Amino acid sequence: TKTNRHRERKKEKMIETVKHLIGSGGPSGFGSRSTADHVTVNCDLRSLTAIITGATSGIGAETARVLAKRGARLVIPARSLKTAEETKSRILSEFPDAEIIVMHLDLSSLASVRRFVADFESLHLPLNILINNAGKYAHKHAISEDGVEMTFATNYLGHFLLTKLLLKNMIETAAQTGVQGRIVNVTSVIHSWFSGDMLQYLADISRNNRNYDATRAYALSKLANVLHTIELSRILHKMDANVTANCVHPGIVRTRLTRDREGLITDLVFFLTSKLLKSVPQAAATTCYVATSPRLRNVCGKYFSDCNEARTSKLGSCNIKAQRLWTASELLVSPASCTPHLYRTFKCSLTNDAICKSQAL
Repeated sequence: TKTNRHRERKKEKMIETVKHLIGSGGPSGFGSRSTADHVTVNCDLRSLTAIITGATSGIGAETARVLAKRGARLVIPARSLKTAEETKSRILSEFPDAEIIVMHLDLSSLASVRRFVADFESLHLPLNILINNAGKYAHKHAISEDGVEMTFATNYLGHFLLTKLLLKNMIETAAQTGVQGRIVNVTSVIHSWFSGDMLQYLADISRNNRNYDATRAYALSKLANVLHTIELSRILHKMDANVTANCVHPGIVRTRLTRDREGLITDLVFFLTSKLLKSVPQAAATTCYVATSPRLRNVCGKYFSDCNEARTSKLGSCNIKAQRLWTASELLVSPASCTPHLYRTFKCSLTNDAICKSQAL
């Protein structure tokens, strides 16, 4: 019965929480206390090239450090070239032979994403690993230059376009080298906090701040990351591409994501939840595991937490929602689109299930 299923799910969540607290390993052999260094100890990435967004601080910086340690060539895109150069210097001070390329990218700007991809293509480099890690929590309502709410624009839409434009390179690299490409979308368990009509809420908060809630907007963007992974994996399978796409929840960790809310309250909350918090090396473990582990060859369209496959929310596992979001995203990133008109367009067209049939890239 529905009641029994609810009880079983509640029991499973309690067991998962206990495992997380004690750091016990799952089927992968790793758990919540594993570090990025630990999960990559046997990895040789010397022939691979990786792009990591949000690599100038926190989880992204640790991910970059560990992948460089294992020999990968890194491309670090960032809004601030100065900050990116400082990150590069820190990694080189530890690993002098690392190859690191710094490039400009503002994920909230679709034009900037296109410029970055054009600049990257001009380098004629292969691309094996794409880690969509950058994240923003906008406490104050803001709209991007493309007319999209800022959290959604940065956390999801910029990454959607970035992945779309880089996919051809990744597929060709995998075909030429025989090394399977990996796309990793960093999401959050907070994706499960969102309920309601995704596109309607996005349309509302992209026009005005009347219904804006910072946490709900963040949850929406993280749910979009999950649904992006589902639909991208379906398309990759349809294309018979030797590239996988998975998403990860890194865990709860204090990073610069909270920088706009530093103070006594924030310090108190983090102190009270300290037993649930991960260190940055622990938080980067799942990303590094999914990006590099040989055990995950051909594993695609999955959600990982604590270096093991986990369940998403009910909404986060809906194929129809994933297809609808993809269709809307294609419209949103279209160079010929006018954003105000765009919302009316996809709001009306998505009432017809036929539009859910996603087009190939």
